[in-house]
Amino acid sequence: MPSVITAVVCVVLLNVAAATLILLRSRVYGVRLYRPMLLNVVLSFLPVLLAIIGVAGLLLLVPAIQLAGASAPVLLWTYVGLATLAWLLFFPNSVYLITELNLSHREDGPTPVPLWYDIVQTLTLTVSGIANAVLSLAIVQTVLIALFIDPARPTVPASSWVFAATVIVLGAVGVYLGRYLRFNSWDVRHPVGMLRKLGAHFRVRGKALEAFAFVLTHALLITLIYVPVYALAAAALFPAG
Repeated sequence: MPSVITAVVCVVLLNVAAATLILLRSRVYGVRLYRPMLLNVVLSFLPVLLAIIGVAGLLLLVPAIQLAGASAPVLLWTYVGLATLAWLLFFPNSVYLITELNLSHREDGPTPVPLWYDIVQTLTLTVSGIANAVLSLAIVQTVLIALFIDPARPTVPASSWVFAATVIVLGAVGVYLGRYLRFNSWDVRHPVGMLRKLGAHFRVRGKALEAFAFVLTHALLITLIYVPVYALAAAALFPAG
């Protein structure tokens, strides 16, 4: 538990550092505050909050599940399914911060902001987003493992890795849709409009291949970061026995 708390605190501090550097850029160098970046910090941290809230809700639901009798499994999986879906809708907001590395916030022409500052600021922002993605996915994967695990043989099931890989790919898809089609998580309320826009986008020659390459490279990057981090954490959480 102390290691989990340490991880959460460090991720929170990364988000605070990213927001602070964005604010200081405006104050120190006398340029306009780039508000979209501040909003992205908040949206990026939402999956972590949703994962923590989901776990807290599950713990609060335990007494009701114990009293539910035969309907307990239905109640449990309905909650887990809805909580996971809500988290998944906002998960791409964390990975999305990778795209900030294009320094699109930097003004054209002469600017009082030195390049080194924008590099450090944007890198901190991007790393905070990746940290949010890794932490929130780790929380959800661990909870799902805990629901399925055999106490007599505590190991990480292969199915949980399949789940994590699926989430990472869907996250990369979400980043592409957000960056190039300007979709937001809440646009799922208008599925017909989304499908029309998707159809028009992919009718353009070369867009499908571009999307495939984008999703593949971004998913690979997050996978190569997430797998060793979670594998190390899992070795401590679920020691082979």
